[in-house]
Amino acid sequence: MKILVFWDVYGRIWRAALKKELPALKEKYNPDFVVVNIENATSGRWPIEKHALEMEALWIDVMTSWDHIFDNMIKIKDYLDKPDSKLIRCANFIEYWEYTIPGKWYTIVEKNGKKLLVIHIMWEAFMKFKVTSPFIKIQEILEETKWEKLDAILVDFHKEATAEWYWLWFFLDWKVSFVFWTHTHVQTNDELILPNGTWIITDVGMNWPLFSVIWAEYSSVEKRFLTWIGKWKIEQCLDKNYVVNWVCVEIGDAMKCTNIEKIRIRGKL
Repeated sequence: MKILVFWDVYGRIWRAALKKELPALKEKYNPDFVVVNIENATSGRWPIEKHALEMEALWIDVMTSWDHIFDNMIKIKDYLDKPDSKLIRCANFIEYWEYTIPGKWYTIVEKNGKKLLVIHIMWEAFMKFKVTSPFIKIQEILEETKWEKLDAILVDFHKEATAEWYWLWFFLDWKVSFVFWTHTHVQTNDELILPNGTWIITDVGMNWPLFSVIWAEYSSVEKRFLTWIGKWKIEQCLDKNYVVNWVCVEIGDAMKCTNIEKIRIRGKL
């Protein structure tokens, strides 16, 4: 089984960049599944339904999110709650019986006789949300889905701190096929297949404007960095030079990773 994973498609220009690059990547790698993080797809904020459907039209199988999941709640809630929605939110938001949190916290997709479980989880350190233990929540989901005849399990772990991440590697080794960290935006050089067959990478890297401050115009963040006054408006960079980061994961028997490849493509629309 082959899975292509893209992280953080950021805004209008980079939705267009993914559309441009994805057909050739599908032809080259012939993936069984495509997983894309789209949290910032709408002008650097949580996507509206229109843009989720735009990504869905590219034959993307699963879309994951981020800590900004509810920034456009009114414009995404109905899509999140659709039974066939391809978009999942972090699994470990605190649930309360009187206030239902929209969306699925994990998903199982099946195609061409193969089954993939995707879990999206968030750590609370240095994040703005209080969440339940990601380790316990993952265990609960794995227990809940243990009767499924799965061919692979992917975990998108959204976080800031590193100690928990390194421990999570070994906590999940042999339990899942692939664990990747999102939120730090830069593709890392620490990809590794663990002793029991789980593939890990700290950050897949985002799809974003090449000449920008993560996604913002240099000039729009200058005053904030020089004065540390937060009132200055940050503007999205619309330069058409882009970077597309992605990884290709190959999963063999017993859900173990057999090969990994990461790619960083530079281009211009």
